[in-house]
Amino acid sequence: MPHDPLDTILLVDDDPEIRRMDRRILETLGLSVIEADSCAGARQRIEADRPLLVLLDIQLPDGDGRQLCRSVKDDPDFRDTFVVLISGIWKSSADAVDGFSAGADGYIRRPIERQEFASMIQAFVRTAVSERRMRSMNEDLERQVAEQTRSLRLANDILQREIEERKQVQASLKAALKENERLRRRLELENRYLKQRQARIEGSYRFVGQSPSIRHLLEKVRQVAPTETTVLITGETGTGKEILAHILHEMSARAERVMVTVNCAAIPITLFESELFGREKGAYTGALTRQIGRFEIADGSSLFLDEISELPMEIQAKLLRVLEDGRFERLGSTTSRHANVRIIAATNRNLETMVEEGTFRKDLYYRLNVFPLHVPPLRERVEDIPLLTWHFVEELAEHMGKRIDRVPEAVMNRLKAYRWPGNVRELKNAIERAMIQANSSVLDIDVPDAAAPEPQNPPPARFSSIDDVQKAHILEALHRSGWRIRGPRGAAVLLGIKPTTLESRMKRLGISRP
Repeated sequence: MPHDPLDTILLVDDDPEIRRMDRRILETLGLSVIEADSCAGARQRIEADRPLLVLLDIQLPDGDGRQLCRSVKDDPDFRDTFVVLISGIWKSSADAVDGFSAGADGYIRRPIERQEFASMIQAFVRTAVSERRMRSMNEDLERQVAEQTRSLRLANDILQREIEERKQVQASLKAALKENERLRRRLELENRYLKQRQARIEGSYRFVGQSPSIRHLLEKVRQVAPTETTVLITGETGTGKEILAHILHEMSARAERVMVTVNCAAIPITLFESELFGREKGAYTGALTRQIGRFEIADGSSLFLDEISELPMEIQAKLLRVLEDGRFERLGSTTSRHANVRIIAATNRNLETMVEEGTFRKDLYYRLNVFPLHVPPLRERVEDIPLLTWHFVEELAEHMGKRIDRVPEAVMNRLKAYRWPGNVRELKNAIERAMIQANSSVLDIDVPDAAAPEPQNPPPARFSSIDDVQKAHILEALHRSGWRIRGPRGAAVLLGIKPTTLESRMKRLGISRP
């Protein structure tokens, strides 16, 4: 009985028991399943049945599944076959890089829970169906353009032979040219969309971007992730430093354990030491129980210190010691403890300037700045804005149950022209507001107005401290937002910082609602 290529899955594994279990899961999803137990058998089934998706084990009796994947992807007749590599020997996501370099569209690492396996297969199938249909539409459009071109040439020949019908033929030719241009532009847009979608599949599945600066950044991530080196991530607020930290961890040998995150700006100064290193019962008044610190929790994993520039000087000295030999003491204890932790730090401030000002230790800065990664602001990679826009639109559309088919070119141009001081976070907030208000399949995104220019000759003012300036700036944002801290129109969005960071700074500066 012939199989429908749009719901046929080729399962390639030399273990019949694994094939039997996987077949049962796939058939419960309503998919047709065909099998092969070798590279040669898989190639025959691909040529004979043209399956939608191939689940390909990398270790087969007659060859390496990655080599078969590359040969399939290099064959023009089968390059649209969606190939997912499966292996139980990969230790981390970093091992999947070889699979992607062989042309694979995805990978699955065994062992895997049945429900997770089914969810991943459903996602792969949706993507594969979309890609195959898009290519089919692309081929249809190319055929239409070719046919239209042949018609134009014939019309031109008739025009030369039949002078008496010149006016009529010229009118037909103009109409045909207009239609041909419409089809050409549509084909161009479809090709552009197809390339963007493919880039989303082949690129990092969490950090969206294909600009040269992002490609260079992700290449540096791939270089440093498998090592134990301390990494310092710098960049403006909202650029995606925390996402990059998660990618670093997930591509490392520590990915089996959860990365521990500490927002240094959200911890009161008096609790820093106990939060990081732990405390013993009775260490201070109110310490009624023993507390395990973040370093102990992160033993064997990665510790992400976000906004590390906010660390108090006395805690900086203790952190330096942990970075040097991995040893620390709980508050109220004299027993030295050891933790095997990889440090990933992030900041939106210039630590070199802070070192010069005496607010950040020089020796700690050099310890952290072993392998710096700088995330560029959105205004320096405007070519990524369409890709980011569609990424957020599709993500929000799924959550909101809405369908968006088009973002007008004029809207996209406005998005690319705006400076985005809040970077990717501000762009996502703008898209989310637009999605909430959208009542059609065409999305109109309201781009914020540019900030008003500063006066040429501002009046002289008293020399204020940094805390005074920061307090006045926060109060202005709170007044504008009606004292709302969170949400799309909250003060945190206006200031371009996290709500928890804003709340911590309000507490430190003694700001409370009147």
